[in-house]
Amino acid sequence: MPAGLIRAPAAWGVVFGGLQAASPLGFPWLTPATVYALGLTLIAAVYVGFSVADGRPTVIAVEIGVASAFVVVAAVAVTGPAWLIVGGLAGHGLKDLWQHRTGFVANTRWWPVFCAVVDLVAAIAIALMTLTHRGLPL
Repeated sequence: MPAGLIRAPAAWGVVFGGLQAASPLGFPWLTPATVYALGLTLIAAVYVGFSVADGRPTVIAVEIGVASAFVVVAAVAVTGPAWLIVGGLAGHGLKDLWQHRTGFVANTRWWPVFCAVVDLVAAIAIALMTLTHRGLPL
Protein backbone atom coordinates (compact mmCIF):
# COMPACT_ATOMS: atom_id res chain seq x y z
CA MET A 1 0.00 0.00 0.00
CA PRO A 2 1.52 3.37 -0.98
CA ALA A 3 2.43 5.77 1.84
CA GLY A 4 -0.31 8.21 0.82
CA LEU A 5 -2.94 5.53 1.31
CA ILE A 6 -1.60 4.67 4.77
CA ARG A 7 -1.78 8.20 6.19
CA ALA A 8 -5.57 8.53 6.45
CA PRO A 9 -6.18 5.14 8.14
CA ALA A 10 -3.24 5.78 10.47
CA ALA A 11 -4.52 9.26 11.39
CA TRP A 12 -7.99 7.90 12.10
CA GLY A 13 -6.35 5.11 14.07
CA VAL A 14 -4.78 7.69 16.40
CA VAL A 15 -8.21 9.27 16.97
CA PHE A 16 -9.93 5.96 17.65
CA GLY A 17 -7.00 4.69 19.75
CA GLY A 18 -7.48 7.72 22.00
CA LEU A 19 -11.20 7.02 22.18
CA GLN A 20 -10.46 3.38 23.02
CA ALA A 21 -8.16 4.46 25.85
CA ALA A 22 -10.87 6.78 27.19
CA SER A 23 -13.74 4.31 26.63
CA PRO A 24 -14.26 3.50 30.35
CA LEU A 25 -15.52 7.06 30.79
CA GLY A 26 -18.57 6.10 28.72
CA PHE A 27 -19.40 3.14 30.97
CA PRO A 28 -19.02 4.42 34.55
CA TRP A 29 -20.97 1.47 36.02
CA LEU A 30 -18.29 -0.97 34.77
CA THR A 31 -14.71 -1.25 35.90
CA PRO A 32 -12.15 0.06 33.40
CA ALA A 33 -10.68 -3.44 33.13
CA THR A 34 -14.08 -4.80 32.07
CA VAL A 35 -14.53 -2.10 29.43
CA TYR A 36 -11.04 -2.64 28.05
CA ALA A 37 -11.55 -6.43 28.03
CA LEU A 38 -14.81 -6.05 26.10
CA GLY A 39 -13.06 -3.75 23.64
CA LEU A 40 -10.25 -6.27 23.11
CA THR A 41 -12.73 -9.05 22.34
CA LEU A 42 -14.63 -6.86 19.88
CA ILE A 43 -11.42 -5.78 18.15
CA ALA A 44 -10.29 -9.40 17.81
CA ALA A 45 -13.67 -10.51 16.46
CA VAL A 46 -13.52 -8.14 13.48
CA TYR A 47 -11.11 -10.43 11.65
CA VAL A 48 -13.51 -13.35 12.10
CA GLY A 49 -15.98 -11.36 10.00
CA PHE A 50 -13.29 -10.57 7.43
CA SER A 51 -12.32 -14.25 7.30
CA VAL A 52 -15.92 -15.30 6.65
CA ALA A 53 -16.08 -12.77 3.82
CA ASP A 54 -12.77 -14.21 2.53
CA GLY A 55 -14.44 -17.65 2.51
CA ARG A 56 -11.40 -19.93 2.79
CA PRO A 57 -11.95 -22.53 5.55
CA THR A 58 -8.31 -22.41 6.70
CA VAL A 59 -8.43 -18.63 7.08
CA ILE A 60 -11.71 -18.85 9.01
CA ALA A 61 -10.28 -21.50 11.36
CA VAL A 62 -7.07 -19.53 11.99
CA GLU A 63 -8.92 -16.28 12.67
CA ILE A 64 -11.37 -17.98 15.04
CA GLY A 65 -8.40 -19.48 16.89
CA VAL A 66 -6.61 -16.14 17.10
CA ALA A 67 -9.76 -14.32 18.25
CA SER A 68 -10.35 -17.03 20.85
CA ALA A 69 -6.87 -16.48 22.28
CA PHE A 70 -7.59 -12.75 22.67
CA VAL A 71 -10.92 -13.56 24.34
CA VAL A 72 -9.07 -15.71 26.90
CA VAL A 73 -6.56 -12.90 27.56
CA ALA A 74 -9.43 -10.43 27.95
CA ALA A 75 -11.32 -12.73 30.33
CA VAL A 76 -8.29 -13.15 32.57
CA ALA A 77 -7.58 -9.40 32.40
CA VAL A 78 -10.95 -8.51 33.94
CA THR A 79 -9.58 -9.45 37.36
CA GLY A 80 -5.89 -9.64 36.49
CA PRO A 81 -3.21 -7.01 36.05
CA ALA A 82 -3.74 -4.10 33.66
CA TRP A 83 -0.66 -5.28 31.79
CA LEU A 84 -2.74 -8.10 30.29
CA ILE A 85 -4.88 -5.51 28.50
CA VAL A 86 -1.77 -3.62 27.40
CA GLY A 87 -0.20 -6.86 26.16
CA GLY A 88 -3.41 -7.96 24.47
CA LEU A 89 -3.78 -4.68 22.59
CA ALA A 90 -0.10 -4.57 21.65
CA GLY A 91 -0.27 -8.21 20.55
CA HIS A 92 -3.29 -7.52 18.41
CA GLY A 93 -1.53 -4.49 16.93
CA LEU A 94 1.37 -6.76 15.94
CA LYS A 95 -1.11 -9.22 14.45
CA ASP A 96 -2.58 -6.33 12.44
CA LEU A 97 0.88 -5.41 11.14
CA TRP A 98 1.43 -9.03 10.15
CA GLN A 99 -1.92 -9.01 8.36
CA HIS A 100 -0.95 -5.81 6.54
CA ARG A 101 2.34 -7.37 5.43
CA THR A 102 0.99 -10.78 4.38
CA GLY A 103 -2.60 -10.09 3.32
CA PHE A 104 -3.53 -13.42 4.97
CA VAL A 105 -7.21 -12.44 5.02
CA ALA A 106 -8.20 -11.17 1.58
CA ASN A 107 -9.71 -7.75 0.90
CA THR A 108 -8.91 -6.02 4.18
CA ARG A 109 -7.15 -3.12 2.38
CA TRP A 110 -6.81 -0.22 4.83
CA TRP A 111 -8.17 -1.98 7.92
CA PRO A 112 -4.93 -3.54 9.25
CA VAL A 113 -3.14 -0.17 9.27
CA PHE A 114 -6.09 1.53 10.99
CA CYS A 115 -6.54 -1.23 13.55
CA ALA A 116 -2.80 -1.55 14.30
CA VAL A 117 -2.62 2.15 15.10
CA VAL A 118 -5.80 1.98 17.24
CA ASP A 119 -4.40 -0.97 19.19
CA LEU A 120 -0.93 0.49 19.68
CA VAL A 121 -2.13 3.98 20.64
CA ALA A 122 -4.57 2.51 23.17
CA ALA A 123 -1.91 0.13 24.54
CA ILE A 124 0.58 2.98 25.00
CA ALA A 125 -2.02 5.25 26.63
CA ILE A 126 -3.18 2.53 29.03
CA ALA A 127 0.43 1.63 29.85
CA LEU A 128 1.19 5.27 30.65
CA MET A 129 -1.92 5.56 32.85
CA THR A 130 -0.89 2.37 34.62
CA LEU A 131 2.71 3.49 35.14
CA THR A 132 1.79 6.96 36.39
CA HIS A 133 -1.29 5.87 38.36
CA ARG A 134 -3.13 8.77 36.72
CA GLY A 135 -6.29 8.85 34.76
CA LEU A 136 -8.42 5.77 34.89
CA PRO A 137 -7.82 3.44 37.80
CA LEU A 138 -6.98 -0.04 36.64
